[in-house]
Amino acid sequence: MIWVRFLSLNWDTSVVTDYGLKYFDDYVPGTTYDCGSVTVSEAEIISFATQFDPQPFHVDPEAAARGPFGGLIASGWHTTALVMRELVDHYLSVEASLGSPGVDDLRWPHPVRPGDTLRVRATVTEARRSASKPDRGIMKTAIEAVNQHNQTVMSATATNFLLVRPDP
Repeated sequence: MIWVRFLSLNWDTSVVTDYGLKYFDDYVPGTTYDCGSVTVSEAEIISFATQFDPQPFHVDPEAAARGPFGGLIASGWHTTALVMRELVDHYLSVEASLGSPGVDDLRWPHPVRPGDTLRVRATVTEARRSASKPDRGIMKTAIEAVNQHNQTVMSATATNFLLVRPDP
């Protein structure tokens, strides 16, 4: 089994590289991948929310300070978009990814605040060949993003379709 460096309390994403994940066959259940990190700014939070989720605690720092979170927070959808970018850059195969029919159990247990750095990891939880389309596999991935305080700010289970390695 292939094991990739995983530090549960202090992820060092400076070692993130191309893991060589090209086809379905390369994704081994039980393997965890560090998928990079991203820092979010107040301006980015406000910009995203202004377009897509214009609630006061996402777009107005003064109103947010008086609101239920005691300050400005990112939209969960913004958090999800940031995580998705890290997955595309460091986990999903350009050669084999065929998209996803969806995600399950999407959660935002802690808010994302301006200046937070989110670290993303993906764990292959299931991988099986498609019975109806033998050129592809179906993979499930547990996704987690944590902030610099090691608080989980997003978790989800994604299902993806991937091409199998072609015969030589």
